[in-house]
Amino acid sequence: MSVWSWILVGVIGGGGLLAVVAALVRSGRPLRGLISTALQGLCALAAVNVTGMFTGVTLGLGWVTGAVAALLGLPGVVGLLLSRLIFAV
Repeated sequence: MSVWSWILVGVIGGGGLLAVVAALVRSGRPLRGLISTALQGLCALAAVNVTGMFTGVTLGLGWVTGAVAALLGLPGVVGLLLSRLIFAV
């Protein structure tokens, strides 16, 4: 990937992270929201990898994908899938 692609992914990911943090703070229960978001994201990542046997679409489990899934939740996993589709990573 080129440098500009990495910058674009970083800006979009940073904006998503900022939106999630703002929503957690507004909810009144940020820790509970963070834990539920992390669990949903990690379950979505596991579901993508389990169904990958049938669809052929999988995401490798590393520290970056795990962190994105845990911090951004389901939108993070969808973003990882879209970035894999667009950038052929």
